Amino acid sequence: MAHSVWDVPLFVYICTMKPEELIHRYCEGNPALEDILLKHSSDVANRALKIADKHPEFQLDRQFLYEAAMLHDIGIVKVDAPSIYCYGPEPYIRHGLLGGEILRKEGLPAHARVAERHTGTGLTRQNILQQALPLPPDDYVPETLEEQIICYADKFYSKTKLDEEKTFERALASLRKFGEDGLRIFEDWKCRFE
Repeated sequence: MAHSVWDVPLFVYICTMKPEELIHRYCEGNPALEDILLKHSSDVANRALKIADKHPEFQLDRQFLYEAAMLHDIGIVKVDAPSIYCYGPEPYIRHGLLGGEILRKEGLPAHARVAERHTGTGLTRQNILQQALPLPPDDYVPETLEEQIICYADKFYSKTKLDEEKTFERALASLRKFGEDGLRIFEDWKCRFE
């Protein structure tokens, strides 16, 4: 008896998404940016997966964790950051929000939340208003464990110094501009995830 494609569960098709292919598509014509994005995102994904391995009690979705870590910075394709080969019209601070828009358009709303919530240790409406950031005043704070772990892992890797992994102290120092709350959150994550 012949089977139609509708006999195969939907998740089989959803799980075939390859983040590297999406990155390639959005970086088309800019191989230098693609290399940076793939290296940075792979480092973040590997650190996030190591945390998942260390904490089986978290019962994390490893596939989602990998995909979302690989795609968390896809919004940089639309920002102005020539030092990392980004020649878009938007300010860098908007890359999370722009990534969220891209990922929602691709049908990946959970991945979009990760992209939107990974700046600093998350941005609150109060942060945005106090600093007059060019973002809609809302809360972009990581809520799920996967969102928090990717946000945490991201702080150890720069897109300008690809061969360096920051120490905890250097990663913490890079968060000072986000205020004391961000430092406290990062220290709490270290205790929880390491």
